[in-house]
Formats: sequence, C-alpha cells, structure tokens
Amino acid sequence: MTPSLFDLSGKVAVVIGGTTGIGHALSLGLADAGADVVASSRRAEEVEKTAAELEAKGRRTLRLPSNVKDRASLVALRDGVLAEFGKVDILINCAGTTKRGATLTFSEEDWNNILETNLTGTLRGCQVFGEAMLAAGYGRIVNIASLSTFVALNEVAAYAASKAAVGSLTKSLAVEWSKHGVNVNAIAPGVFRTALNSQLLDSTPRGQEFLTRTPMARFGKTEELVGAAIYLASDAASFVAGEIITVDGGFLASGVNQ
Repeated sequence: MTPSLFDLSGKVAVVIGGTTGIGHALSLGLADAGADVVASSRRAEEVEKTAAELEAKGRRTLRLPSNVKDRASLVALRDGVLAEFGKVDILINCAGTTKRGATLTFSEEDWNNILETNLTGTLRGCQVFGEAMLAAGYGRIVNIASLSTFVALNEVAAYAASKAAVGSLTKSLAVEWSKHGVNVNAIAPGVFRTALNSQLLDSTPRGQEFLTRTPMARFGKTEELVGAAIYLASDAASFVAGEIITVDGGFLASGVNQ
C-alpha cells in the first residue's frame, strides 16, 4: 500500500510558540498526522502540559522552553532535539505578539518589541533550525503570517509591518533554500477564536466588523488550520516553496457582504 502523501510518521517537528492558541492546535495536529512533536514556548508549565498531551497521543517529545528573543535558547532547543531524535524535519514558527495603539503616538519600545518577536524571532528560528535542515538536505519550515500581511488593520501598524515582513522573509528564504531541499512557506490565518481574543471578538464593534467581513459568517476554529500545516509539512507539498496559504473563511476575497 502506498503511504499517504500527508502521513508524517517518522518525521520530527518543532513548534515554537506551540503550547497555546494556534501553535497548540498545530502541535497536536502534527502529532495526529504521525509526527513526533516538540512544542516549545517561554513558560515551562505550558511546555510540560503540552508535552503530556503529545505523549498521550503516543508521540515522543521533549520538555524544552525557549524564547524567540533569545537566540541561545533556540540553539539549545535545536541541539536538544538533534541529540534526542537525530534530526529535525519540520519547523513551525508560531510565537508572536501584538499591541493596539494609534501609530502617531506608538512608542518605539513597543514597536521594537513587536518587530523583535514577530519578525526577528521568526528569522532566528529559521536560521537556527535551517542550519540543521540545510546540512541534512531536507526540511519543511512553516511561518505564521496574517491577514495583515496583505491588508491593514486599524491601529496595529507594528504588527502589520512585522507580518508583511514575515511574508517577504518566507519568500526570500524559499529562493535561497529550496534548491537545497528546504521548503519555506507560510500560513496566513484569518480570524480565529482563542482565549486571548474571545472578548474582543464577541463584545466589540471591531469583532463585529471582523465577522461581517468574513463571508463564512463565523470565526475560525484553531483546529481548522491543521490541514494547511500538515500539507506544507508533508511530501504532498514537495514542489511548494515561498507560498502563503490563507485560511480565512473568505476574508481577503471579501468586498461587500450584504
């Protein structure tokens, strides 16, 4: 029997920012597809909790916290994975932050923190793990872009700038690395309900506008991003590089919805 193109059995995946929200859903989804998964983030208790969930699915994992603003922690994460598994096949860069505020008065400190986390943090993950993948001649890197990679959202200019740059970085790395067996792509999620944004989505005019702009007339469930991640991480996407797959319920296609 020919194995499924989407089967990740035998693959080793690392999900940075993989213990909450979208990253958590992707960690569990990759495990369901057969991969051994190391879900890492800053908080040791979240790393422990997610590791236990992964082990409950019969997958191997490690308990290694990391911070995308600290390159040494990413190097330690990579080296720990290589020591335990001997390779790293898949990297998902899911750590991110945002803050809303008028751009005219937005502080440079807040601006720099968002760019440092979302953009430079993604670059660090790609560099640190890309080194091992390039040496092995194989890798799948999936970055997390955003609707604001493509369109502006009111009063989140730093976030939008960082995510537009993540889209550009994804394409640049694809140009440099795909010839060496490392495919770099991204997922741009639409509006997904998480513990952090549920109040905004349900109780504010901004949340109502997001809903109105989404032709499916509902917000996404984080598990609905898993299929795109499995596809980009699998052999089904062997000739896909530099793409940004949007999973948004039709948001970017939307003009007038009523």
